[in-house]
Amino acid sequence: MNEQNEALNWQEFLKETPQMDYSSQEVKQFIQTIPVHSNPVKQAISIYETVRDSFLYDPYHLDLRPEFLKASVVATKNRAWCVEKALLACACFRAFGFPARLGFGIVKNHIGVEKLKLYLKRDEIVFHGYVEIYSDGKWSKCTPAFDPRICKLSGVPLLEWDGSEDSLFQAFAGNHRFMEYLHFYGEFADIPFELMHSEMKAYYPDLFHNPIDTKAFSFHFDSRLAAI
Repeated sequence: MNEQNEALNWQEFLKETPQMDYSSQEVKQFIQTIPVHSNPVKQAISIYETVRDSFLYDPYHLDLRPEFLKASVVATKNRAWCVEKALLACACFRAFGFPARLGFGIVKNHIGVEKLKLYLKRDEIVFHGYVEIYSDGKWSKCTPAFDPRICKLSGVPLLEWDGSEDSLFQAFAGNHRFMEYLHFYGEFADIPFELMHSEMKAYYPDLFHNPIDTKAFSFHFDSRLAAI
């Protein structure tokens, strides 16, 4: 890769998008809650921990519609699912000048998901979201999904990140199987809405044919994207 193409590639992972609208007032206000450090690695960790700890992880209210799956919308919430938290984290990383991209995979959680399985009708959690950022001279994955409260309730350790090495969910929590990664879709400059809809529809067809919108669980999607 020549220097010009490399520079263009970096710009792709720094730019603002309609989903990563970090110049919005909502994201700016959230950014003000992030402690500032002169050391880049410490700053990256600070962003990760603030996003991780500011929202109660909630996989029971999923919204795939582009107009609602935006950093500015997430920033106003107090609960968020993994894709929402990854999206806001990615937007904040870019706002601080860190090249960042979204990663997605399929996982199987072995602890505390019996209720969720009743709604999904599958063991697999499709399109689990994480972030990959360029920090400390290399790309590194981090997973800001589980906040301290949900970790305590689930009996799993809080997932730390050192700003350098990959930090994905642990395979085991003590002697118990915790998280199993089944597939990686890869990393993306923005949310791949068409792929997200097609994969979720393939795994959770009932949610698309019989949508649920209750206080206990809700699932919203874009009918135009679901039809592709």
